[in-house]
Amino acid sequence: MKLNAELNGEKYDIEIKREGDQVTARVGEREYELEASEIEPDVYFFKHNHLNYQIYVAPNGIVNLGNHQLEIKVVDPKRRRGAHSAEIDPEGIFEIKTAMPGKLVRIVAEVGAEVKHGDGVVVVEAMKMQNEMKSPKDGIVKEIRFPEGANVNAGDVLAVIE
Repeated sequence: MKLNAELNGEKYDIEIKREGDQVTARVGEREYELEASEIEPDVYFFKHNHLNYQIYVAPNGIVNLGNHQLEIKVVDPKRRRGAHSAEIDPEGIFEIKTAMPGKLVRIVAEVGAEVKHGDGVVVVEAMKMQNEMKSPKDGIVKEIRFPEGANVNAGDVLAVIE
């Protein structure tokens, strides 16, 4: 599978070959041999050089890798003409969901607050790491569904942005 990606304004050609759990990924001139599995929807586990990585890929293109959050645009050149279902409707609502069980440790933007694309909304601690969940678009925080300190499950809607 061949893809195009953009990260921090830089563009990359990606080629992925998969046989079972074994994945060969070529990013530009670099090649990686990985073990990969999807442990739940949008949550992936990778093993590379005896190191383990758990990655959450949000539908809006934001990737959580440990304490790092990256905004990556990935396009399948074969589907470039089709509808971009992962794009955020600027006029619609968006639900910020958690990828894994954890604890809501901080509410960054209160209900009624105006947020810009990339602004922090809530912080969830999972597996001893804190992940700031960011707004995928400009809008207003319409709902925060859990109080600080609440335990949350994978797939729970934490906040609604309109």
